[in-house]
Amino acid sequence: MAASNEGLMGRVVAVTGAARGMGRAYVEGFLSSGARVVATDKSWADAGELRDRIEDAGALVLEMDVSDNAQVGDAYEATLKEFGTVDVLINNAALVTAFLTPTGKRTTLETTDEDWETMLGVNLMGTLRVTRRFIQPMIEKRRGSIINVVSSGILNFSRGAAFTALRPWSQEMPYQATKAAVAAMSFYLAEEMKQHNVAVNILIPGHSRGAWFDDTMRARVAAGINPGIRPVVPEHIVPIARYLACQDGSGITGRMFPVMEWNEEHGLGGYETWADTTMPADLNEAYDSQSRA
Repeated sequence: MAASNEGLMGRVVAVTGAARGMGRAYVEGFLSSGARVVATDKSWADAGELRDRIEDAGALVLEMDVSDNAQVGDAYEATLKEFGTVDVLINNAALVTAFLTPTGKRTTLETTDEDWETMLGVNLMGTLRVTRRFIQPMIEKRRGSIINVVSSGILNFSRGAAFTALRPWSQEMPYQATKAAVAAMSFYLAEEMKQHNVAVNILIPGHSRGAWFDDTMRARVAAGINPGIRPVVPEHIVPIARYLACQDGSGITGRMFPVMEWNEEHGLGGYETWADTTMPADLNEAYDSQSRA
């Protein structure tokens, strides 16, 4: 069965990286389900229309850089002052390889120490910093849900007596290494939090159109690099997030879900249902030309 919104009314849901892409989709999806939403992002400078709209709908909008411990602490205190508790945390904020290089491709030996320190500081340590704070009310009341977001590029599969990676050719270092670390941390945290009845689960989104996407695809096309498959809309991730938000440690926990497969299995449609057909004309032409080739 598809996930329902039952149980979300009035629950406090905190979302990081909320101003764009999937973060925006989470915020709007949970507000429409009757949840009270804390929308945090490093900057809302180019998201004024969204900010006004979700504030009018009752969201608490905060500036919070997940790599800054003081800002995380301030955002947590503001959340408790406004809503008194936290029921759900979605760790969505992340830096992707496109923030390091225009085409979004960087090999391991091309990376610098600063690349690793920056990405680990946001993707891994940022997730940990936010979780340490926002999980506290869940532990105290013995109910809650943490949802962490990773990437299909971390997956590997058994081939006889060895394992092989799903797509190491994608050249996304150090991003994929940081997401692998988030997944490992999440599995261990899920086990540790069972005694406190707090669920911890992991999402692998479909190939989605984030804020960085259009410029990165243009750079790839200009460089003669295949842009890959057409992306799906960010909203594809909302149904399973709603479902997992209703879990606690006695229910579904310690699982990692490929979102597109979950959607299809639950009657919500596959790739054709969620494919993004609203891109600018030049990108639409690039994808259409690729499909005709």
